[in-house]
Amino acid sequence: MPNQAIVKEYSNGEVTIVWQPAKCIHSTLCFRSLPQVFNPQQRPWVKVDAATTERLIEQVKSCPSGALSYKMDQASIPAATTKTEVVKVKVTPNGPLIVQGAIEVQDKTGATTTHTMTALCRCGASANKPYCDGSHQRVGFTDQ
Repeated sequence: MPNQAIVKEYSNGEVTIVWQPAKCIHSTLCFRSLPQVFNPQQRPWVKVDAATTERLIEQVKSCPSGALSYKMDQASIPAATTKTEVVKVKVTPNGPLIVQGAIEVQDKTGATTTHTMTALCRCGASANKPYCDGSHQRVGFTDQ
């Protein structure tokens, strides 16, 4: 199981891409959609200078697990206005529940983490419960 404490950051001076490997479900969307930036065969595997800030943000927002996130580096950028957000839950075929929206998850130790997007295990085989770690593929989980 990946170390929960590992957090990697990659900055281009405008935006910092944050990667939390323990949350990654290896959907491969990042490197299939933006291979010039995300290349798991290279170190560092994220090359933020290979795309525009707007394109980086767009790709990070499509991460189904929330393993990739971003934060703006410029203090002059105004904060987004707070509004009530609808939490969306999507059942992926033969895979996890994708939860989008501000949620707080409490683990078995009582520790809580806040997410804006995460993938929750449906198959029961994840070694990182309640989060999906991609084990559904290994165990051949299918929708009933």
